[in-house]
Amino acid sequence: MPIIEITDMTKKFGRHVALDRVSLSIEEGESFAILGPNGAGKTTLVRTLSTLLKPSAGTVKIAGFDAFEEPERIKKEIGVVSHNPFLYDDLKARENMAFYADLYGVGHDRVDVLLKKVGLQERAESLVGEFSRGMKQRLSIARALLHEPKILILDEPGAGLDIQSKRMFYDTIKELNRNGTTVVLTTHYLEEVEELCQKAAVLDRGALRASGTLDEIKGSATTLEDAYIKLTGGAI
Repeated sequence: MPIIEITDMTKKFGRHVALDRVSLSIEEGESFAILGPNGAGKTTLVRTLSTLLKPSAGTVKIAGFDAFEEPERIKKEIGVVSHNPFLYDDLKARENMAFYADLYGVGHDRVDVLLKKVGLQERAESLVGEFSRGMKQRLSIARALLHEPKILILDEPGAGLDIQSKRMFYDTIKELNRNGTTVVLTTHYLEEVEELCQKAAVLDRGALRASGTLDEIKGSATTLEDAYIKLTGGAI
């Protein structure tokens, strides 16, 4: 049974159609990319999966629950890492984590476990304002995992990271996926998809152009990039 099932979902903002009858199925334990150029509808889809937006039509089920009839149940199943890390620069890493643990009603014993998991245990007493973007991204993952969600949703996670930070970030994501966390990420970086994901969907101008394994998306194309350019008209 899919852990995420989207059926004929449309999202409109006034007359603008951000997503047009998108249907998508993601199995538990997969690492799945939502791939597309800027303006394709990726962030709208993530915000819908996060229960922040309600579709204009269609259905979204997550872990067996209707995302809009049972949003509180859904929030227990997902952890979200967005462009904004939602961290307090004037607090230490451990203090940030303890703050969110209290919000989630989670014991503080999870804090040090997760700081170690993302490789920040030695910076637990450092102010977050001193962190690089890559370190903030890893701390954001730790924050998103406090309540032990089944699904981790990441919106453009590699944007703005240098090579070293990106490598450490990728290693963190791969380890989480190996340990059973379903990972859904949006990106327009093809190398990110090939590095992290087993399957992907390609969105362009709100429409689903392709979905499946990376080989299925490539089809007769030589590379994923060739297939992507063909599906999106060359937009990156």
